[in-house]
Amino acid sequence: MASIQDIKLRFGIIGNAPELDRAIAKSMRVAPTDISVMVYGESGTGKEVIPKIIHQLSARKHGPYIAVNCGAIPEGTIDSELFGHEKGSFTGATANRKGYFEVADGGTIFLDEVGELPLATQVRLLRVLETGEFIKVGSSKAQKTDVRIVAATNANMQEAIQNNRFREDLFYRLNTVQVSLPPLRDRKDDIQLIFRKFAMDFAEKYKMPSVRLSEEAIDIISKYYWPGNIRQLRNVTEQLSVVEESRMIGVKVLENYLPKNSTKTLPALYNSGKQAANNYTEREILYKVLFDMKKDIGDLKKLTQELMKGDENFHENNAQLINKVYNQYDEIETGQTILLPSHQNEDAEPNTIQVQEVESQENLSLQEKEIEMIQSCLEKHKGKRKGAANELGISERTLYRKIKQYNL
Repeated sequence: MASIQDIKLRFGIIGNAPELDRAIAKSMRVAPTDISVMVYGESGTGKEVIPKIIHQLSARKHGPYIAVNCGAIPEGTIDSELFGHEKGSFTGATANRKGYFEVADGGTIFLDEVGELPLATQVRLLRVLETGEFIKVGSSKAQKTDVRIVAATNANMQEAIQNNRFREDLFYRLNTVQVSLPPLRDRKDDIQLIFRKFAMDFAEKYKMPSVRLSEEAIDIISKYYWPGNIRQLRNVTEQLSVVEESRMIGVKVLENYLPKNSTKTLPALYNSGKQAANNYTEREILYKVLFDMKKDIGDLKKLTQELMKGDENFHENNAQLINKVYNQYDEIETGQTILLPSHQNEDAEPNTIQVQEVESQENLSLQEKEIEMIQSCLEKHKGKRKGAANELGISERTLYRKIKQYNL
């Protein structure tokens, strides 16, 4: 049986990262079976090599291997591409056409960017996985196919399922075995090796000496974030090989080919766990902050009242002053001037707080916005008050009172 190093040599894989070796080892173990495999990884991590390993090490290696980029096929024609069509089934269908599932019978289909499949196509794909049957567009006759499916995605599939963009039952049929490829930034020791390999390839391709990096430049590429992963490193190496006259690349030259913003900009599988579940506008966020402030003031008022009850030396005039401030806060309205008595001198001019009017093209009142946000949260949580109250930052009892008050 081939070793991991043999597979690396055979498929041109560079690197010794433990995460990479685990992904290759899992692919080798699952290859002899017909289990569906889902390959995870950011864009540019080389996900397309995993289904090739699985196909070549399986009993299907002499059968067809077809790679399909689901995100590159228009929604109106993807069913025809995958399952074929009958003559006259739609405008432009001048002849019968075999789809990929018919052509790849006895082989393997690699569905790249499977998360981009339309929901209608997902239903057809689920039938293939469950029964091994498909129906051509414009036909009523079911056909059998024996195809192994390997899928890949760089999207968060759980989020896609929650947003009703991907069928949960199809996900679990495709996700029987997971193979995850690490991003390039997590393979720091491999970056220099991959750069050298690309530099040698381009030197041979363009008939010129290979470019090299100075020690400082090597340190730069090792610490760079590489949002485009291996694909970006390959492009940078090719540009340096073709554009630069000097074969020794220093830091100043290298930095010209690396975007200044090294933060991640491409989609990835896993999020940070603090995903913005609320697609609020800046105005809505501002109102939510105001609601939170009012809730904090209410909590402070309650705490102060408890202190007043427990402290016999708490002066009555101070208690009246605090209650007056709280009552004014509750009655605050746009454009209103609030007068607070001075603590230092009873004859002094009162302190003033001017609440500026918020300019709005829509002229929405705070009450209207509060109703809108409550309705939005209730819809999002399907009428469950507990979840909506937690998101709004108020108690379930307060939310119930608001619902009664606004007759929602």
